[in-house]
Amino acid sequence: MGAVVKTNSKRSVNHPKNKGGAPRKKVKRELIIRIRMTATERFQIDAKAKGAGMRPSAWIRTSAKSAKVVPRLTAEERRILWMLAGLANNLNQLTKLAHQLGLLSVVRDCDKLLKEIDIVLKNLNNNDRESDNR
Repeated sequence: MGAVVKTNSKRSVNHPKNKGGAPRKKVKRELIIRIRMTATERFQIDAKAKGAGMRPSAWIRTSAKSAKVVPRLTAEERRILWMLAGLANNLNQLTKLAHQLGLLSVVRDCDKLLKEIDIVLKNLNNNDRESDNR
């Protein structure tokens, strides 16, 4: 005995019946990241997402893709800060000498030291940094 299959002439045999619902997404997001934040941080994210016309999760994904991450300090920058601390120490010593010996005898040394500090600060500020820990 053979099975008889009835087909509608309107429907193609090769295409399955559409079951309805939303179309399948090309990229399925199945990984989850949980983060802790304050109520203020959550409010800021929600406000920025709403302003962009996005959901908070989409806004975070977009922000993460376009974020610029700057490392804290390189070894060279730490060395410069150490040198700056030493220069500040020298300035304090010169200030003490100026009070003891009189201001005019120390003016030359202070001027030289201030120029060095200015050069170090300009070098360090070439790479402005922003921190989210304010």
